[in-house]
Amino acid sequence: MIVLQIKDLKKDYDKMQVKYGAKHLDSIYSGGCEENPDICFVFMNPTGRNIASVKSWLGRKSPWLGTKNIWRLFYQTNLLSEEVFKQIETKKPKDWDYEFCDYVYEEVTKNKIFITNLGKCTQVDARVLKDEVLKKYLKLLFKEIDIINPKIIITFGNQVSSIILNQKIMVSKNRQKCFEIKINKKRFKVYPVYYPVGNGIFNMDKAVEDINWIIDNELKKEVIL
Repeated sequence: MIVLQIKDLKKDYDKMQVKYGAKHLDSIYSGGCEENPDICFVFMNPTGRNIASVKSWLGRKSPWLGTKNIWRLFYQTNLLSEEVFKQIETKKPKDWDYEFCDYVYEEVTKNKIFITNLGKCTQVDARVLKDEVLKKYLKLLFKEIDIINPKIIITFGNQVSSIILNQKIMVSKNRQKCFEIKINKKRFKVYPVYYPVGNGIFNMDKAVEDINWIIDNELKKEVIL
């Protein structure tokens, strides 16, 4: 029996990059704990701001490399150490070398989180993708989730949450509400949360508040039991 691994999905994502993404950029895949993470974070799609998206980049191609805002979210939810966060804050994009990118994701893995996007097609900027494009990636995302088997899934924003849950979701009306998806006979808890960066930067505090609530009421409660 062949056991599918995360790396086995890359060739499919690369084909879809040619079709749906910027031709001169590479797909950005995922990163973090690939074996039973506490949380799987699902964002929208990568942009050219990720330093790993250029074809000359030979290191890992994981989300949010060379950026800052999203790491504040992980720091404020105690999913990133102060030491790593302070180093990120002092670095410009060009300072993120292969070693530092691995260093950051070693921390992510240690804290038992997995970071991915619904769409892996890298765009030049933060343009909004059509639902039809993001839906093309849904089966592959579900394969990812099935492989890593997370305790909880956190989806960011109305669009991503609606596509994954196959129903109209408004995060503002579903804060701290648990939904469920079924993949290969396994059931996974899903919590929609405000998108915390870009145009959603003003919702960062709400995203932090809800993620902390989810951790306290799902993960920490499980430890106590």
